[in-house]
Amino acid sequence: MANAPAASQALAVLRLLARHTEPVPASAIARDLDLPRSSVYHLLAVLCDQGFVVHLAHERRYGLGVAAFELGSAYTRQAPLQRLARQLLVHLVDATRHNAHLAVLHGRDVLYLIEERAPGRPPLVTDVGVRLPSQLTASGLAMLASLPPQQVRALFPSRDSFVQRHGVGPTTLPSLRVELSRVRRDGFALEDGTVTPDFASVAAPVLDPSGHPMAGIAVTYPATEVTADQRQAIVEEVIRTARDLTRRVRGRA
Repeated sequence: MANAPAASQALAVLRLLARHTEPVPASAIARDLDLPRSSVYHLLAVLCDQGFVVHLAHERRYGLGVAAFELGSAYTRQAPLQRLARQLLVHLVDATRHNAHLAVLHGRDVLYLIEERAPGRPPLVTDVGVRLPSQLTASGLAMLASLPPQQVRALFPSRDSFVQRHGVGPTTLPSLRVELSRVRRDGFALEDGTVTPDFASVAAPVLDPSGHPMAGIAVTYPATEVTADQRQAIVEEVIRTARDLTRRVRGRA
C-alpha cells in the first residue's frame, strides 16, 4: 500500500491535464492539486517517462502524451459503455414493455448504439447505427440539456442547423433553449411525433465524472396506447436506469 498515495496523485495529474484544452504549467498543477512542487515534478517525470505526459520544454508546460491517447482508444475499442448498458436496457424493456435504446451525441446528431426491442413491438427508425438530428429526439434533448449553453450555441449557429423530419420540432436556437430549459426543470426529455408520427419517447442523460452527457437512455412507445399514469411510470424507469448507468461509469449523479 506504500505506493497507493503516489498512484492516486499521478491519476489526479492526468485528470487535471484532461480537463484542460491546453498544456498546463507545473506550478498550476501543484497549485490546483495542493501538492508540493517537488512532488509534482517527480510525478511528471515518471509520467513523461511512461509516455502518459509530454513536456513542452519551450513552453514550460505539460500535456497529455501518446500513451494517454492509446489508453482512451483502448477504452473505445472495448465498448464498455455498451457492455454496461445492455443488461440495464433489458431490465428497462422488461419493466416498461416498450422498446429502449442507448444513443450518444455525434456532432448535431445522435448515434444509436443499442436498441433493445420488446416482444411483439415493431422495429423503429432508431436502429443501431442510425443517426438522427439531436434536437428532434428525446435522447438528444436529454444530452443537449446537460451541455453548457455556449456549446449548444456552437452546435446550432443558424436556422440551417435545424433539420426537420415531419415539420415539427425546434427550428431556432431560442425555441431549442426553451425546450432544454423544460428538460432541465423536469429531469427528463420528451418528444411526441417529431421522429415518427404516432410514437413518443422519453429519455434521460448518462453523465460522465465531469458531469458531461456521455449518452442518453430512452424508451419509445405508441403515443395513443399509453396513459398519463403509464407514461409517468416509464419516465421513472428511464430516469432510474440512466442514474444506474451513471453510477456504473462513476459519473456525476
